[in-house]
Amino acid sequence: FHWHEVETGRVIQFITETELFATTPQARRRRKQEQVSSVDALIKDLSELKVGDPVVHANHGIGRYQGLMTMDLEGGPSEFLHLEYADKATLYVPVSQLHLISRYTGVSADEAPLHRLGSGQWDKARRKAAEQVRDTAAELLNLYARRAAREGFAHRFSPHDYEAFAASFGFEETADQRAAIHAVVQDLISPKPMDRLVCGDVGFGKTEVALRAAFVAVHGGKQVAILAPTTLLAEQHYQTLVDRFGKWPVKVAELSRFRTPKEVAAAMQGIEDGSVDIVVGTHKLLSQTVKFKRLGLLIIDEEHRFGVRHKEQMKALRAEVDVLTLTATPI
Repeated sequence: FHWHEVETGRVIQFITETELFATTPQARRRRKQEQVSSVDALIKDLSELKVGDPVVHANHGIGRYQGLMTMDLEGGPSEFLHLEYADKATLYVPVSQLHLISRYTGVSADEAPLHRLGSGQWDKARRKAAEQVRDTAAELLNLYARRAAREGFAHRFSPHDYEAFAASFGFEETADQRAAIHAVVQDLISPKPMDRLVCGDVGFGKTEVALRAAFVAVHGGKQVAILAPTTLLAEQHYQTLVDRFGKWPVKVAELSRFRTPKEVAAAMQGIEDGSVDIVVGTHKLLSQTVKFKRLGLLIIDEEHRFGVRHKEQMKALRAEVDVLTLTATPI
């Protein structure tokens, strides 16, 4: 601002640091820290990038990495990332701007779209993504408000039968496994709707946690649906279920490409009339033609491997049933 001294006629003009640099000192420090961490991560990623892999420039969108190259400009040679966009357009990104580049993590590399430089396509995509984020946040808020407002089903089971089922587990439970099983069972017998995530590496016993939960739900009079991302994994779960529940009056069915049309039709009829207690399958379980008579527990294996449309269908189910999610990847 200006300060005019009337008596002397002097004019003093104050210029703030923000006016000079367009950002606050705190924002500059934070941005510098983010750039350093992002550059470190990118340098590590660059060693894994191959020519032709898709990358994302924060200001220009998705292009394909064509390698590093050195150009002799004013001040000496400098190193640049060579990116190719739609219509064979080329963008050279100085290594000093590595923080603007990230690896593309959407669909497969071969299916990654190429944006057109200067077309506004990337800005439109970012605006649309921001709107979808806000929409998803509102949906999740509504979903969990509905879950909090309703009273869940408090499952009841015979401790003697449960101990007999647990004894059929062919391995000694680890401390973490026992803790996870206990937490899940406590959630199931509580009137509060369950939405629990069990995270552990492959081979750490997540499936046994799911089997104990399924036993409690079935003996509480409810149906159980186990959702797997692949046909092979669904078949593996089915064989495990048949083996563990073979001595119990529990009917297990599978919905996947490994079943014949006749078997699938029989399973869907059993799901609807309640004669099927546990069903395991791929995204076919989310079809509107699958009608459960008394679904009480949904077990999702590796939820992050499902597509957006399937996740939307799962969110709708979450408002009505207890949910147990298993994953080997922290979310």
